[in-house]
Parts: sequence; C-alpha cells; structure tokens
Amino acid sequence: MTDSRRFVTGLMLALLLAGPWVGGARAAALRVASAFDPQTMDPHALALLYHSRIAFQVYECLVNRDERFAIEPSLAVSWQAVGPTTWRFKLRPGVKFHDGSAFTADDAVFSIERALGPGSQRSFTLKGLVAVKKVDALTIDFQLATPDAVWPDKLIYVAMMSKAWASTHGVERAQDFNAKQETHAVRHAMGTGPYRLARYEPDVRTVLERHAGWWGASDPRTGNVDRATYIAIKSDATRLAALTSGEVDLVLDPPFQDVARLKTDPRLTVLSVTDIGTQYFTFDQARDELVQGDVKHRNPFKDRRVRQAVAHALNVELIVQKVLRGQAVPTGSFVSPLVDGHLPELDRRIPYDPARARALLSEAGYPQGFGVTLDCVNVFYREAVCQAATAMLAQVGIRTSLRSSPTNQFFPKLSQGTASFIEFGWTPTSDAWSTLNALFRTWDSGGGGTFNAGRYSNPQLDALIDAVRTEPDLTRRRARVGVALRLIAEDLPYIPLYRRTLSWGMAKSVKAVQWPNDTMELRWVKVN
Repeated sequence: MTDSRRFVTGLMLALLLAGPWVGGARAAALRVASAFDPQTMDPHALALLYHSRIAFQVYECLVNRDERFAIEPSLAVSWQAVGPTTWRFKLRPGVKFHDGSAFTADDAVFSIERALGPGSQRSFTLKGLVAVKKVDALTIDFQLATPDAVWPDKLIYVAMMSKAWASTHGVERAQDFNAKQETHAVRHAMGTGPYRLARYEPDVRTVLERHAGWWGASDPRTGNVDRATYIAIKSDATRLAALTSGEVDLVLDPPFQDVARLKTDPRLTVLSVTDIGTQYFTFDQARDELVQGDVKHRNPFKDRRVRQAVAHALNVELIVQKVLRGQAVPTGSFVSPLVDGHLPELDRRIPYDPARARALLSEAGYPQGFGVTLDCVNVFYREAVCQAATAMLAQVGIRTSLRSSPTNQFFPKLSQGTASFIEFGWTPTSDAWSTLNALFRTWDSGGGGTFNAGRYSNPQLDALIDAVRTEPDLTRRRARVGVALRLIAEDLPYIPLYRRTLSWGMAKSVKAVQWPNDTMELRWVKVN
C-alpha cells in the first residue's frame, strides 16, 4: 500500500470510528476534500475563500446570490433607497437561529456593528456606513455618509449572528485572527443557515448537519444533503486517491495536472469555470528599505521602472502552459470580465521581454540587480508558480528567495503588510468598488486598503475610488471604474498574473452548482 493510500485509509477509519457515516445517496451524506482548513468559524474574522466556503453554510447574510451569481434576497426580503443616503431593508419573518431563537432587527444591527468593529476583516466592504438603526422588529435602516447605488452588493459577506449568543459567550467582537486570538467563536458557531456546525477539528475536518428549521427548506432548488464532512487533505496525491477510491465524494481543488485524466474517468464528473478572481504579485511600496532585501537604504519597488521590469521578466504564458497545464488564462487586467467596469483593453499583458527588464533595472540604478524574498502560501500549484517566477526573475538580475508558509502564517502577512514581495489571489464580488477599495486604496483603520499588502498609496486614485462609491448613476460609475483601472495599469502597484480555471472533481452521484468564486453552496447539492 502506498503512503498516500495508507494515509487515506487511516484517515477514513478514524472518521468512521468517530461517528458512523450515513452512507450512500439515499442517506444524503457528502464527503468533501480540500487542501485547506477554514482556520476559524468566526464569520467576521477572515475574508478568505477557504473560510467562506464553510462558514457561510452556517451563517447567512441579508443578501446572497442565485445560481447565475446574481444578487437575490436572503435574510432580507426587500430593500430600497428611502433617501439619498438611506437604505431600508425589510427582514425575513420567521427565521430561526440554530438554537431556535428568532432572528430580529436587534441581531442584524449587532452583526453589522460587529463587522465594522475591531478584529473584523469584513469592515472594508462597509466603508461609508455612518450608522445602522432598528426601525421595528423586522426593519433596519443604513445611514450612509454619501449616496451608494450598489449598497446591497456590499452586504453579501456580512454574516448575521445572534446578539444573545455572542453576549453569552463573550464574542461581541470579532476574533483578531492576525494576533492568533482564541475565542469561543473560533471553534463554535450558531447561525441561521441551512447547516449547523456539528464539529470542527482544525486542519482535520469540519462536520455540518442540516438545520431542520431552516427557512429556505421548501425552495425547489434545495438539495438533499443531511450531513457534510469537509476533510482537510494537504497532499494532492492523497486527495485524488481519496476521490478515485470513493472515500470522498467531491474534491474542490484537484491538481491541475490531473484534471484531464479526471475528465476521462467514467465514475466522475468534472465541473469547470473561469475564476472571477485574479492572482497577483505585489510589492512593499511603503518602507524606505526592504525588510527582506539586500539593498540598503533604498526600496527598489518604489521605482515604477523596477515594477515594470518584474512584469517584463515574467513569461506568464509559459507558466500557464507548463506549470498550470493550461488550466488558467494569462491576464494583464486587475479585474475579471465578470466584474462590472472591467476594461477589455487591459487584458493584454505587458510582453515578456527580459532584455527590456534588464534595461529598466539599469535605468533605475540597479545594473547588477538586487535580492529579495518572495512570500508564497505553501499550496503546491502556487509554490510551483512562484518557483518558476523566481527562475525567470533571476535571469534579469532579481535574485529572489522563495519563502513558503502555511495559511495561518501567510495570510497575516497580507493584511498586516509585512512582506517585501508577495504572491496572492483575490476573489471579488461583481462590483468593482470592493476590489478597488480593498486592494488599491491607501490603508486606513476605517476599512480602506484592508488587503493592500504593499501599502501602496496614491491620493489621486483614492479620490477616484471614493468617487466610484459615491456615484449614484451606474453608467457614470462604470466610467469612473475605468479611469481608476487605467491609472492602476499606468502606476503598476501590482502585477496581474492569471485567472484560474476552477475545476471540481466529483462522483457521478453528486450534482452541484458551480459559482465563479470557487464556492459551493451546500444548500443546492443533491446526491442521487
């Protein structure tokens, strides 16, 4: 028996001993494997894809998305602008938390204020909110500093929590994930969602069970999964062995090199869609000297010519072909075509041109190049991309040392802005403002630039981003997005790399809806 198979067999035996599976399609059990753990159950503590995949099966928001990824009602049944700077939301009656208590306006107000407060990584999406107020038991008003025509879109990942539960367990504030704070909300959860948290074992498994009192149970789209177990399996080979042997039903992140083979397996279905997100490189542009560099008293990345040199040094087309096995699309755009305001003209990448890269470095005062550390999360395909990039950068004189870290060490580097040179991915909503504000606006404690990892700052761009948020006319708003995107392309604070082809491998018995943000809505999954 191989080490991979031995690991899978041992893991599944441990799971069976921990509690018998309700096996087979008739029993509506689902076993999902991924390389990633959600890290925490606190819905406001992280803005991370791997966290959202699980936490938002348990917690719900005022709005959600339908099968076509368009906005639809969730815990709010309707909303309207009742004044230039006021939005009124009517809450869904009869909604129960997992403990049987009623969801009311008091819970909604508490949740919004918690998401705005200390520790929350969701505050960036609520920038411009002055106050949220209860009108009656099922009505709340949002008071904004300025008009915002797309305010409802900003609430998609702002989870609703029970005020009483949070108070009882001392979690009125979001967990400070970056400080590795431990709270009751890290390993426990209590929402209104279609599934309740039965068990969370960090880096091992998360077990969800159907919430019998869920308000949406009669929706004809609702699936039949009563129990879902998300298993964290870091090894690519082991995840695939678990899928092909039938020990898991679905793998959310099959290795790129195995997708073609999975498509030929008659026992499996592969769903694929182009990612709404983008992978980037970005740079420290705040410090006068790189913390992880060999140049003293200077920061090469503050010079636009150096950033251009990095772009010219990277043969992303070759990386996509060889490393990602064609399972991605190279891009020069900072946002996907699925994001409102995307400019097709920016899709064309800065051309691969090592000679031009060396010339730009020389013009910038680095004829011998320089050394720097590149931070990357220790996910196999992303490490492989970073390794390929370091070799390409070395050819033009940028001596790059790769440093890979596990997720719980890597992601704080993004939000705290402590890396000199870093690779990361961003999964946006369909509204451009959230991406512009989170990645490109000057960092501030009020929710601007929350994931601006290089602490890039451009006052002209800040004004444009704020103008996007406050423009009520959608046509003019898209035009302002375009101006902002052109300015970013000119300044080049980030290097866009590629958009993945998202593929899920699953047993033929499983039917699921695939969104372009790589999130599976468990509420719609059906097992035959």
